[in-house]
Amino acid sequence: MNEARFSLAELIGSRICHDLISPVGAISNGLELLELSGQPRSPEIDLIADSVRNAGARIRFFRIAYGAAGNESLSSGEVRDILASATSGTRFTVHYAPERPQPRALLRLAFLAMQCCETAMPRGGDLTIGTAGASWQVTGAGPRIEPDAALWALLGRDADPAAGDPGRAITPAQVQFALLPALVRAAGRALVPRMSDQAVSLRF
Repeated sequence: MNEARFSLAELIGSRICHDLISPVGAISNGLELLELSGQPRSPEIDLIADSVRNAGARIRFFRIAYGAAGNESLSSGEVRDILASATSGTRFTVHYAPERPQPRALLRLAFLAMQCCETAMPRGGDLTIGTAGASWQVTGAGPRIEPDAALWALLGRDADPAAGDPGRAITPAQVQFALLPALVRAAGRALVPRMSDQAVSLRF
């Protein structure tokens, strides 16, 4: 995946997230107006409100994972809020360790790595994002660890980027496995996957 294709994919991701957040926000505002009007809260309204919150949270997550990174940095509080909202109601709990603001470009790698780990955890579990010096590590641990060997092979240091576009062999739900190693290489880093019966991890 060359630089021009990177830029185009990032712009498409940013545009989709930007265009979706406005109608989602409008629905949320409409629900608030209904509540202020004094109408009794109904199960239907609660369902819509929950769906709007979930949609907004996922858009915020995807905007970082798949949108243009730029030079922006996010505080630890902002990142924790995004991760907590995106995993609310799921079987995953995320622990975000960094305390200082972090560049959005590195957070994008961490979010994509997190999505890779999630695929190996069919029963959910704990996801931990941490740093050691300049290195980052994302670890997933849970009651059942089942990584897809073919997908995780795309993440290994021995994967040959000249062997072809891995995106041709994966589904849209697995696109993070094609995007993460390409972005890590573009950042001048090495991606190191680890797998065991108890956990999976990705270091870069």
